[in-house]
Amino acid sequence: MSEHDERQPPRGPSTTAVHGGEPSVRSDRSLTTPIVHASAYPFEHTQELVEYMEGRRERPAEYGRYGNPTVERAEAKLAALEGAESALLMSSGMAAITTTLLAMLRSGQHLVLTRDVYRKTRVFARQVLARYGVEVDIVEPRADAVVAAMRDETRVVLTEAPTNPYLRVLDLGAVAREARARRIKTIIDATFATPVNMRPLEHGVDLVIHSATKYLGGHNDLLAGVVAGGAGLVGAIREFLGMTGAVLDPTNAYLLLRGLKTLALRVRQQNDSALRLAHVLADDPAVARVWYPLHPSHPDVDVARRYLSGGGGVVSFELHGGLAAGTRLVDALRIPKLAPSLGGVESLVEQPALMSFFELTPAEREAIGIAEGLVRLSVGIEDTDDLEADLRQALARLRA
Repeated sequence: MSEHDERQPPRGPSTTAVHGGEPSVRSDRSLTTPIVHASAYPFEHTQELVEYMEGRRERPAEYGRYGNPTVERAEAKLAALEGAESALLMSSGMAAITTTLLAMLRSGQHLVLTRDVYRKTRVFARQVLARYGVEVDIVEPRADAVVAAMRDETRVVLTEAPTNPYLRVLDLGAVAREARARRIKTIIDATFATPVNMRPLEHGVDLVIHSATKYLGGHNDLLAGVVAGGAGLVGAIREFLGMTGAVLDPTNAYLLLRGLKTLALRVRQQNDSALRLAHVLADDPAVARVWYPLHPSHPDVDVARRYLSGGGGVVSFELHGGLAAGTRLVDALRIPKLAPSLGGVESLVEQPALMSFFELTPAEREAIGIAEGLVRLSVGIEDTDDLEADLRQALARLRA
């Protein structure tokens, strides 16, 4: 019996992560999904071809750009985790963003973004979509600001929850209700939340996107992106992907499947560690401000408590002393690696002013809300006591 059989009772995130989208027994009797390396899939005879083309026969797609058995299994598991009718994997998180927006927008239409969506998403909207006649408004990550930006030409609203790097959480339900009344599609990049901490589709959002490179893969060893939602909308994006070709290869799909099985365990550990570190940071005199969605000091904490079952593994904080203080702290840490990205088993740390926004002047960074003393800590699955001890010693060295 399939894991999608309607007779199955609801299951928790760990059970779904392990068994969701999987057959009870595979035809080849393997316990794990095999890697299928194939660029084409032959038909047994012409009648099978005709039945397949007419939609009367299910089988692997005829060509690798249109589907792969390993990738399809990973898509089924992701759909189960999100509670979605369908999911579509692509070669990276940015491929998922750009392909989805290109498939949904055309000249003369209007896109609303929130201010601290991923920087490359903003660049793509301003530089590429604008070149093709799509108008773009970028607003504060608040429901009232998003709704105020909607107009007759608006076709898509795209935000993140939580956002990067300040982990803002807007009222998804309020935005989705207003957008649906105006026949506007809503897209949430929920990379930081994961399906364990939040399921946006349950709040009326049309599509949810993840950089699967991060928490879903979880081991800093693959690139992938996914969009999940209704079968019709995802199917239209799938057809567009068949032309653009940003498909996921089967080896990365296999690594993603393996990583997904421990997703809930990893995220729960990261939630617990990050929340404790947020409290440590908030109590330290060297820290000017902490940004963590479930910390009482966060401006969106009440909204976050409604939508998030866990705060996630990222803690951002601002230090007194600006850029130099951030550098001293980062260099004093012993466990986190100085690297971009987030969501893996290893803790990572970075100063956004020196990594994501290095090419901007301090005044330009201030204008877009990036503080010089900002540090972003992506908490891994190391023992919480060890992470706390390391952070405390680095803060003590900074104060000294």
